[in-house]
Amino acid sequence: MDITRFIVNQRDKALLVGDYGSYRKLLSRRLRVVRKKLKYSTKGRKYTAPIPVTAEDIASNHEFVHLILLTAERAWALAMHMKSTYATDSSAQGTTGSTKQHIVSKLQKASTYAARLVNLLHGKDQSVASTESILEARAYQQSLQGAINFEKKHWEDCLQSYAETRLLYTALAQSVGTKQDDVFKDLLASTIDPSMRYAAYQLKLSRTVSIETIVARYLQRADNAYVAKVLKSNPNLMQEHGDTAKKSATGEFTDVPKTITWRSRTVDLEDATTAQALASVSAAEGKLASFLMANPDLDRRAKAAAFDDVLIPSQDAVDAVKTAMDELTAEGVAQGDPRMQSLQITRTAVNYNLVEWRVGRNRVLCGEQDGATFENESGKKPKKPRADGKPPVEQDESTGRKLTRLKDRVVLYDSTLQSLDSVKEFPGVAADQAFVSEIEAKKAYFSSLR
Repeated sequence: MDITRFIVNQRDKALLVGDYGSYRKLLSRRLRVVRKKLKYSTKGRKYTAPIPVTAEDIASNHEFVHLILLTAERAWALAMHMKSTYATDSSAQGTTGSTKQHIVSKLQKASTYAARLVNLLHGKDQSVASTESILEARAYQQSLQGAINFEKKHWEDCLQSYAETRLLYTALAQSVGTKQDDVFKDLLASTIDPSMRYAAYQLKLSRTVSIETIVARYLQRADNAYVAKVLKSNPNLMQEHGDTAKKSATGEFTDVPKTITWRSRTVDLEDATTAQALASVSAAEGKLASFLMANPDLDRRAKAAAFDDVLIPSQDAVDAVKTAMDELTAEGVAQGDPRMQSLQITRTAVNYNLVEWRVGRNRVLCGEQDGATFENESGKKPKKPRADGKPPVEQDESTGRKLTRLKDRVVLYDSTLQSLDSVKEFPGVAADQAFVSEIEAKKAYFSSLR
């Protein structure tokens, strides 16, 4: 049924060209089409109660699932539209009590429809719903319940609902494979995790507490068939290793650093997301070193491609630090605050680490001795054998091909010089004259090669 993908696609298409108000109008038009198609339309009559969807309806046509989802999404879109309108209106005095009640009412309506869908899909003797579809519907319903508690400022209840949502989406992402888990990961990163972080902040939880630990602490396991089903199929999903361990991309647990050192300064890593991102970078660096050592005869393009496995988590670490700084700024923390100062040092360290790996990748692509020597490459071999039966003669590399390789090498040098220039803009670098001199020496080296 692809419940989650259906919802995400509907939101992305509408919000790409409009706001939540446009999304609600789009849902109303889509609902009319679906109702007419399913012969559930009541147009032209006096108001009558909506005809309830039954399990038999869903078993005969999965469009009835879309009918319920579109109805729930329309209520959610109206709630988000009202919330965003008051958030951006500078003349308004914040969200009033009646407006807050209206928002909660619409979210409650959406949650009611989602819960009704869960109950219909759970009747597997009458409905043809897979286990994944039932878990997706439950995760959707719990995300709406979490949004209700978020608006009511019931922070513990909010974390309990979002903890179950995150567990279910994490299990679903693992079950569908790496090629189809982007929908679940994007939903967690854009909606669930930020909401959980804010609720944890309101409960005075430390920033060093990871999302996984929050889920383990607030997940309601008693009398919850959905959580029990997930943990039965994947018992290691909720294995808690405290705040000093996490799972790497390979499924192994790696130590999460508590401090980071830049030049002569060492600061504590107070943000759990940043610490976990740095642990992923460290694990990726170890894998790359082992890969290059085990494959010394690889050509430079294959070696450079392996650097992507380090560049991607390094960029994630940079983004994590920026997000942590933005959150502190939004809370009104001054730039002179020790927490902000620590993040500034961390930002410089992770950004320079990213630059180092980018420059290293460029050096590998340039060839031996950073491209100081220009070695000839063998030309193309003839595809067809010679008529006289003699072995084919390799052709010399053409002048045009040599010029193309030289141009590519110049582009790599320019990219390296641009990366080194960006280092001077990092916090605290301009005041470190010894480090600036070191950067200038590296620039002079690559400029001479260019």
